[in-house]
Amino acid sequence: MEADPGAELMLRLKNGEDRILNELMTRWQQPLVAFIYRYIGRETEALDLAQETFVRVYATRHRYTVRGKFSTWLFSIAANLCRNHLRWRRRQGESVPESWDMEDAELAERIQSLDDSPDQAAIRSESISLIRAAIDKLPHDLKTVILLYEYQSLSYGEISSVLGCSVKAVEMKLYRARHLLRERLSRHDLR
Repeated sequence: MEADPGAELMLRLKNGEDRILNELMTRWQQPLVAFIYRYIGRETEALDLAQETFVRVYATRHRYTVRGKFSTWLFSIAANLCRNHLRWRRRQGESVPESWDMEDAELAERIQSLDDSPDQAAIRSESISLIRAAIDKLPHDLKTVILLYEYQSLSYGEISSVLGCSVKAVEMKLYRARHLLRERLSRHDLR
């Protein structure tokens, strides 16, 4: 089995090398913010929750044990913080914004072509907004599965560790998430 650099760094942090937290943050800040942002849809809150994730990593460093990849443990913390944050926002009477604060360049690059006419570019932009809205309406576990699989490229096994379920359950959740997305998006004429 391949060594996990994140786990190795975390073990060093656990053993008292506090400066290692900076290295973990440097390596994981961008993917963590991207995941959280896609989950909650607000840039400043995504940055805050990413920082809170690292605070939790540091606070629980003494209890850390290598049971899988470091990334699955990290994304588990982040997914729980996202779920709790959205619950808090709902209790405050807030909802997830229809328009997102930050351009999702990665998705736009995957969808948009340089050869698009202005009409095609407008249709693609609307499609991106519809996809974001459809993902946002998924239940927590389905949303987490689709974001981790499609955007963070985690394996079924890694996602099963994040969610605390079997690989088969991840497959079913991914199937359900895709089915719900297709169903919701079929109401719109996406090209």
